[in-house]
Amino acid sequence: MTLFEQILNAPEEDLLKLVYRAASTRDRNSQERRSREIARRLGIVHGQLICAIGFHPRIHELPDVISMLGFATHEQLAQQCDRYFTQDVYDRLGIKSVLAIYSRARTTEWLERHLQPLLQPRLHRVEDRIETSVNPLVIERYKKEIRAIYGGGLAWPEFVETRLKEVHTGFRALLCEVQLIVEHRIIPIGDIFFRDNILPEEKRRLIKHGLVPRDLVESRLQSQHLPFAERQVLEQHVRTM
Repeated sequence: MTLFEQILNAPEEDLLKLVYRAASTRDRNSQERRSREIARRLGIVHGQLICAIGFHPRIHELPDVISMLGFATHEQLAQQCDRYFTQDVYDRLGIKSVLAIYSRARTTEWLERHLQPLLQPRLHRVEDRIETSVNPLVIERYKKEIRAIYGGGLAWPEFVETRLKEVHTGFRALLCEVQLIVEHRIIPIGDIFFRDNILPEEKRRLIKHGLVPRDLVESRLQSQHLPFAERQVLEQHVRTM
């Protein structure tokens, strides 16, 4: 277990002791310096410390920890924590730390709710980096992160609908995201298969993986307004089903 995970999952008393031992100053006029010094003494980067403590399931009940980090209120800590989480692209927060946050959210209701509005801004930041750098390491980490979001039950319906509106970015194909949505039963196959914004290739993949009953394909083919490209895909596969 990494130190980030130990802090994120530590019992309240252990977390308090850990931060107290690492705190080297009571200078209340130097918030940034205090938290950075604690991070240095613990041997982790500042963003990791802020997010591990900011996303800790009981941080609301630990005002002394918040104070030792140099924050006057929990809200101040949360703002900096959210800023790191949404703006970082596997630099301060490595993929293991990100996955640890998602794992913690599975069993922490307030954290799950708190992350919901943060996921899209974070993923857009990662996607912007991919488009500008085409870095294979970032792409692989991005794939792991998306799989963790869907596999961990964090892809609530509003999040999914927002993702589905982004038809032509290329990221849906990169991730096989429509397949993930169906496999994790977020949107029923009988709904998603009849949508016009699901591309023919995405539907072909769903059929190939046995996720679409034959009667749904045949029913879709009866539509008079079916796009030609999709009709070709469905007719080809219905003959082999």
